[in-house]
Amino acid sequence: MAPPNPCLRVPAAVFVPTVLLGFLLLVQVSLASDTSDLISAYNITWKSIDFKTILEWEPKPVNYVYTVEISARWGDWKKKCFHTKKTECDLTDEMTNLRERYIARILSEKPIKSDEDPEESQHANAPYFTPYLDTNLGQPRIQNFQQNGTKLKVTVQDSITPFRINGNFQTLRQIFQQDLTYILYYWKASSTGKKSVRTDTNEFLVDVDKGENYCFNIQAFIPSRRAKQKSPESEIRCTSQEKAVFKELFFIVGAVLFVIIILVIILSVTLHKCSKARAKRDRKENAPLNFA
Repeated sequence: MAPPNPCLRVPAAVFVPTVLLGFLLLVQVSLASDTSDLISAYNITWKSIDFKTILEWEPKPVNYVYTVEISARWGDWKKKCFHTKKTECDLTDEMTNLRERYIARILSEKPIKSDEDPEESQHANAPYFTPYLDTNLGQPRIQNFQQNGTKLKVTVQDSITPFRINGNFQTLRQIFQQDLTYILYYWKASSTGKKSVRTDTNEFLVDVDKGENYCFNIQAFIPSRRAKQKSPESEIRCTSQEKAVFKELFFIVGAVLFVIIILVIILSVTLHKCSKARAKRDRKENAPLNFA
């Protein structure tokens, strides 16, 4: 039998599909090489305190950039932080309806020049975010406090948020209104036993023991929320009855000294008038008699 001829031609029915398959593989490899260094964002989290809201993610980009898009539930996508190499984006100003549910996504894409067409990008979705429900409450501040006898009065200073209505920045109280509650924790400075009271205003007035020093702090609370209900507690403040007693004593001593000074002045004026009257009377008595 004659050996097979290596120069025999491959049938066209076999050759054409093979060439076509090879071409498709080359195209796929080429496309993959164009986007192989694009990495989708991950560990995407919202950082929001008192409605100051920033979207954060990983990783740091290499040979590509990020663009963030945000949309209300039924709205259009709006681009923010366009072609940035940062891994965060401030979206505070885009959340104009605090009760709306917002959607955000992060695009990983090649940087382009003005005369180039945009290349393929990859995107990753952020969790849904509703500012009214999801922003964290910041640490509250005590505006002033005063203990007077058996009454302790504490006033809370509302935080100013970046949310504006008609150009005016709104406070937490203006936004949450009656949904916002403050809790006052207070205890004797010489004891560890705590008491607490709540108010849906910004003032506390509680009964305490006269002559005792008290320490206290406050916490913001939104009972209507299922999560993120409470803020961090404020710094601890304490009253000082010694200062109050000294102040009262200072006023008492001052009042007594004032009365004494007035009495001394009155007495001095009276004695001076009496002395003048006596001298005048003595002159009359010692004057020589006139005879006709």
